[in-house]
Amino acid sequence: MVVDGSPIGRRVFLGILGIGAAGVVTGAAIQGWLERNVAPIIGRDPTGLLALLPIGRFRIYTVTGGLPERSRGDYRLRVAGLVERELDLSFDDLLALPSAEVKRDFQCVTGWRVPDVHWKGVRLREVLDRAGVRDAGAAVRFVSFDGAYSESLTLEQARWDDVLVAYELDGQPLSSAHGGPARLYVAPMYGYKSLKWLRAIEVTPSVVPGFWEERGYDVNGWVGRSNNRDDDPT
Repeated sequence: MVVDGSPIGRRVFLGILGIGAAGVVTGAAIQGWLERNVAPIIGRDPTGLLALLPIGRFRIYTVTGGLPERSRGDYRLRVAGLVERELDLSFDDLLALPSAEVKRDFQCVTGWRVPDVHWKGVRLREVLDRAGVRDAGAAVRFVSFDGAYSESLTLEQARWDDVLVAYELDGQPLSSAHGGPARLYVAPMYGYKSLKWLRAIEVTPSVVPGFWEERGYDVNGWVGRSNNRDDDPT
């Protein structure tokens, strides 16, 4: 196996997987190396078997077979649809907005959970307020720059305190493997609702089923009261 032009032996690679699966890869330097050098293998594995590759405390998924990358300097977030003012936000524009932090568990619908994840970013409602939602707007659709993934929330859900356009994870800039430079984070719902590689926000008249909803997942992917939400309907 070759990573960045350098061969990695089978034993070494399997050892990396074993370390990650055991959950002991916690050092920032080691995790950074894994994200830069091992996570890209996901996109080159035609079998898809590495879609569950552990990176730090997380398992990394992709619906396209690759991990897209975009630098902070090149990043743009488009806000359009039923808004008063369409926006084209740079990464620096996001940093200039009031920041917010949320510390919650991250749970995948497949059953694994990462406790006490520290997210930092901008509350989604701050972005929506800058654009101004028209009266006909009742939902928000999100599009990834991976070219395939999409998600939706009701406007009420999008305005919750614990729904972020996130750009930091556990005190570090959000890496490409985790959906950077910026992603959606929806604390009360399973991970598939927290769209990675956020490219566009569109205010719509009704909820548009996203990638996984079109394949049978619930539109409201509630985690439940275990994620510190007293008002969670489950």
